Amino acid sequence: MKIVLAPDKFKGSLTAAEVAEALAEGLREVLPEADLVLVPVADGGEGTVSAALGAGFTPRRAAVAGPTGRTLTAEFAVSEAAEGQPDGTRRAVIEMAAASGLDVLPDGELDALGATSLGTGQLIRAALDAGCRDIVLGVGGSACTDGGAGMLTGLGARFTDDAGRDLPLGGSALARIAAADLSGLDARLGRARLTLAADVDNPLLGARGAAAVFGPQKGASPSDVSELDGALARFAAVLGEAMGPAAVAAKDLPGAGAAGGVGYAALALGATRRRGIDVVVEFTRLREKLAGADLVVTGEGSLDAQSLAGKAPVGVAAEAVAHGIPVVAVCGRSQLTDPTDLQRAGFRAVRALTDIEEDVETCIRQAARLLRQVGIDLAASIVDIGNGKEPVR
Repeated sequence: MKIVLAPDKFKGSLTAAEVAEALAEGLREVLPEADLVLVPVADGGEGTVSAALGAGFTPRRAAVAGPTGRTLTAEFAVSEAAEGQPDGTRRAVIEMAAASGLDVLPDGELDALGATSLGTGQLIRAALDAGCRDIVLGVGGSACTDGGAGMLTGLGARFTDDAGRDLPLGGSALARIAAADLSGLDARLGRARLTLAADVDNPLLGARGAAAVFGPQKGASPSDVSELDGALARFAAVLGEAMGPAAVAAKDLPGAGAAGGVGYAALALGATRRRGIDVVVEFTRLREKLAGADLVVTGEGSLDAQSLAGKAPVGVAAEAVAHGIPVVAVCGRSQLTDPTDLQRAGFRAVRALTDIEEDVETCIRQAARLLRQVGIDLAASIVDIGNGKEPVR
């Protein structure tokens, strides 16, 4: 029997790799002869680099500016063998959150107006230095709303005010932008493929834009949101004038509002936007690993309405269902109570840690132990699941 374990992380508790291993321990106890294939996944945000490393990529590290400018060390992943790349191009997988994310803010203090994406640009440059010409930029969990101005600065652009002085970093300073000098942009970008791994489809500006929708999560007050949206509009006007029609159009494209507008800057550079899970399925070679599988187990910390909107478990389930393989979703807790929704998502059954332990805090602290128990219980009922007799719950 072949079982593919392809979970996302349980945020705040376990990495995707740790989730997969805990499940595998329980399954092995009952089914010691089973062929267990562990394929940790992510949705393009936090955990994407870990998924790449689990797929055989090599870790690289670079010293970059954090979201407040303080230097930190960020990890990215490089495919040394260039597997899956027909032209032999080396691929890099970068997580914006590692350089410019909420989780790397000093002491966790939010800085809605001043946080920068500078380190993300420096990470892209580090990937170019490593010989990569196919770069996946996973966005999510960002701390900044600077339209990607910091990222472009890290790649060699220069933004100045009316007096010709370099602008300070951060979104609010963009209200004073007068000129964009792109002559110093890294020339290697012109020979590189850039993929924006982003699930959100928001434009850069307006009621559904980067500042209005995501700014409050980064500490922006209502007045801050208004200030940032105006600053981003000014930035887009100046950058559009400097880069031409493609950059002008980019502000309205789906995904431009991702990661505080980093999506806009990436699209202006010619990036292709793809769903995060689709990119991860590709570089983990999940489709190939599904061959001959009898069961797929996926999941994430919380199954909810956002999961159904295209998060990793639903993406994994879609691949498995296309191969005719039953899917079980495992989660810390499930907020999806309608069996029709779960079936539409492709799940034959759902197992939540709260089915075993009602206290959510205990589930978070003892997730590995509980997941091992889920694996044991799942193995005991695996024949019924394969025969379609397991109820969705």
